Amino acid sequence: MPTVFITGCSSGFGLETARHFLAKGWNVVATMRQPKADILPASDRLTILPLDVTDPASIAKALAQAGDIDVLVNNAGFGAAVPIELIEPDTARQLFETNTLGTLAMLQAILPKFRERRSGTIINVTSTVTLKPLPLVSVYRASKAAVNALTESLAVEMQPFGVRVHIVLPGRSPETNFGNNALPHLRGLDNPDYKPMIEGMIARFREDSGPVTHASDVAEAVWQAATDPGAPLRIAAGEDAVQWMAEAG
Repeated sequence: MPTVFITGCSSGFGLETARHFLAKGWNVVATMRQPKADILPASDRLTILPLDVTDPASIAKALAQAGDIDVLVNNAGFGAAVPIELIEPDTARQLFETNTLGTLAMLQAILPKFRERRSGTIINVTSTVTLKPLPLVSVYRASKAAVNALTESLAVEMQPFGVRVHIVLPGRSPETNFGNNALPHLRGLDNPDYKPMIEGMIARFREDSGPVTHASDVAEAVWQAATDPGAPLRIAAGEDAVQWMAEAG
């Protein structure tokens, strides 16, 4: 069976995607910063490895342990909701180092094998926040928009070599830990001008009514990208994501 290598599998989209591919009979290499062996069903087709996408040595070690890979899913990343005026430079750097440069490092590590073999699929998970201007997520949005741009160019570069490239764009997903993981980076609640904007955004993100994205939607979109040779470059994941992509044209 084919092998999929997925980054950021400790929770949310990455964890559900690993479960989905396991259930479909694939070999799965699930990676995370701090490996947790009990979060996925026990299987002889499952390998759980430590991986920090900001550390070249960690990437090289994980890929060496993984062996031959057919599909790479770049899902690792984190968010931060801060007004541009107030975002800490270190937070901005971390967003780009993990979300953008971490993805680039994974690509550069796997592309030689895919290109020489003339086969392979790369799936980069970004976000529908890249489709329209939103307050407070500016630097996160910029880091993911950069991945969109990288991926679009990569698709053109890889086309002659038989390597497929796709972008999966999830929407808002209250059921995942994404929002809670972003809270430590929050700034501005003590500012009377920004406080109402921030409180409104937090409330909207946690609201689970209306169209939202479920982790299973992302797993299905990644599955489509991995298994359908005719899949489009950009795949919306989630009811709200489909709406936003349609509105963006």
